[in-house]
Amino acid sequence: MAGGRSLGRRFGWLWGAYALSTAGTWLAFDAFALIAVVVLHAGPAQVALLAAAGPAVGAAVSVPLGPWVEVRRKRPVMIAMDLVRCAVLLSVPVAFALGRLGFGQLLLVSVAVAAADITFNAAAGAFLKELVPGPDLLVANGRFEATSWTASMVGPPLGGAAIGLLGPVTTVVADAVSYLLSAAGLRAIGGPEKHPVRPAARPRAGDLAAGWRHIMADPILRPLFLHTVAFNALVMAGTPPLLVLMVGDLHFAPWQYALAFAVPCAGGLLGSRLAPRLVARHGRHRVLRAAGTLRACWPLGLAFTGPGAPGLALVMVVEFGLITCCGVFNPVLATCRLERTPPDRVTRTLSAWSATAKATTAAVTALWGVLAGLTGPRTALALAGALLLATPLLLPRRDHALAQSAPRAPAPDGG
Repeated sequence: MAGGRSLGRRFGWLWGAYALSTAGTWLAFDAFALIAVVVLHAGPAQVALLAAAGPAVGAAVSVPLGPWVEVRRKRPVMIAMDLVRCAVLLSVPVAFALGRLGFGQLLLVSVAVAAADITFNAAAGAFLKELVPGPDLLVANGRFEATSWTASMVGPPLGGAAIGLLGPVTTVVADAVSYLLSAAGLRAIGGPEKHPVRPAARPRAGDLAAGWRHIMADPILRPLFLHTVAFNALVMAGTPPLLVLMVGDLHFAPWQYALAFAVPCAGGLLGSRLAPRLVARHGRHRVLRAAGTLRACWPLGLAFTGPGAPGLALVMVVEFGLITCCGVFNPVLATCRLERTPPDRVTRTLSAWSATAKATTAAVTALWGVLAGLTGPRTALALAGALLLATPLLLPRRDHALAQSAPRAPAPDGG
């Protein structure tokens, strides 16, 4: 089976480093919001600000780093971003122990972590493209996807138990340590890495937009970009209203709410395992269109969530279907994006993609919070679900370009 073959020792270290940092991230899921409420007694407006402003500002901060990362070796950049995340996260338990922790510090740390996340992921995509041969990229991305869903299934319940036993900043410490271990794993990869060709001229303002120009000029990446940005924003915007509906209006216990999202993450494992087989049998275009269409059909069902066991079962079924389709779609998308991006544009393209997605999600989430306050959580969920039904219209309609190899590198930017 394609998914079971070895991709080499160096990929093994990269995968291990990714698994460690991803486990820490999901262990600390919603840790800042919890600290803001329990320790700092923050209100809903401050919690919403923390959830939206951190990723949005972090996305803006990360954009100028794209051209800088593009002309440097990627593994040292990844190690540096791991160490930055470790250091800024450790400042939270230190300030808590000294009695000096404030909301402003949480906000600044969330911005720094978000910017480092985007920069790390962009560098990691470029490094993966160099490390793994093209035919194995889908297998590699499928393993990353399976790891992410495993961590999302196990991490939050364990994190909640750890906080209950050891205190509110426990999972932040664990997350910081996971980045330190990830940096050590990246250091252990060893081996050579190509030195990017440095441009003769100094970086120009136009270099910042190179990633967006590449995305919008590509006939396949452009619709995939628009589809994923819209889809992710609308799905994430429905999360706070669903929390209010289930825990507030329908009186589900917090553990039931967590269980409703932890168990369906098994669908992500299933989808990521199926992705290479489906592509081999049906082709990349059909898999992207089918999975992208099917995943948009599920969230509308959340608006019909009712009380008791039937309501909990409905959420689990909807989330399982949604996550399974995402588990198929995501690694195929990641592989297509890498293959269609020239090596000298990978970092800026991934930075532009991620920064836009985070900023859009933050803005739409804030808007949906206002909408839910005005109309109620069920109406907000229904509107998000209805709009999601239109997102498959943005998917690529022709498959000839998907069958081609990566496009020829474009001419240098004109400024």
